[in-house]
This record gives sequence, C-alpha cells and structure tokens, in this order.
Amino acid sequence: MFCLSKGLGAPVGSILLGTKAFIGEARAVRKILGGGMRQAGVLAAAGLIALDESPKGLPVDHANAKRLAEGLAELPDVKIDPEKVVTNIVIFDIDETGQTADGICAQLRERGVLMSGFGTAIRAVTHYDVSGADIETALRELRSVLAN
Repeated sequence: MFCLSKGLGAPVGSILLGTKAFIGEARAVRKILGGGMRQAGVLAAAGLIALDESPKGLPVDHANAKRLAEGLAELPDVKIDPEKVVTNIVIFDIDETGQTADGICAQLRERGVLMSGFGTAIRAVTHYDVSGADIETALRELRSVLAN
C-alpha cells in the first residue's frame, strides 16, 4: 500500500497493489468495514497530480529532514542519529531532557511548530509545505522550549 496524502500532498487516497484475488478480497473487506466513496473522481484527479508532480519535491523534503536531524543532534539531551534519517520522517528521543514528549509538543504547538509525541520520543515530518526556513524555526523553538 502506498499513501498519496503523506509525502505527496494529495487530500486523500492510497494505492493498493496485489494479485487480482488479493484486490478483490481487499475490496470486499473495505465494503464490510464501511469504506469507500461515491463520485470520488475529483479526489482521484488530485491523486494523479500528486503522483505526477510531487515526487520532484521529495529530495527537498528529505534534505530538510536531514537538516532537522543534524540540528537536533546538536541539542543537549536529545538523542538522534542523523545518518539513520533517510526519508522525510524524523524521530528523536527526549527522555534525558526531563520533559515529556507531549509537554514539549504542546509548547511547540503554541509557537507554531507541529510535532507528535509518543512515549519518550517525538516525530516530525517534512513535506512540500515545509521550507528550509521552517526547519531553522523549528530548531530555534525547540531549543527555546528545552532551555525552559
């Protein structure tokens, strides 16, 4: 399965690949679970545009994620190996900061930076709406939150 809305920016949609029998079974399960849409052509068109246009920007998303990881690695008590960041998803450990992931994320949200906390880790995702300047802003705001 491949999601069109994550890194590619389509409003909704996924692609499912498999044998004819597998796709038939997946359709049946989708109906049983109440999934599906009527007249989804306009959304399908957005998915096609995402498939045609968005991959061109993925190298920028990945470079922004790498820059974020490198900046995070410089922060005290934040644990991340920038070499392991190879996509647009950055997960880092904040256990040694003395703060909770949810608490840090709440403070960041108040400053206009959105990240998700889970356990002692935080997840950040770069995408077509995130610029290099946004990465620097996120690092600055996180540095400020951790200093408090």
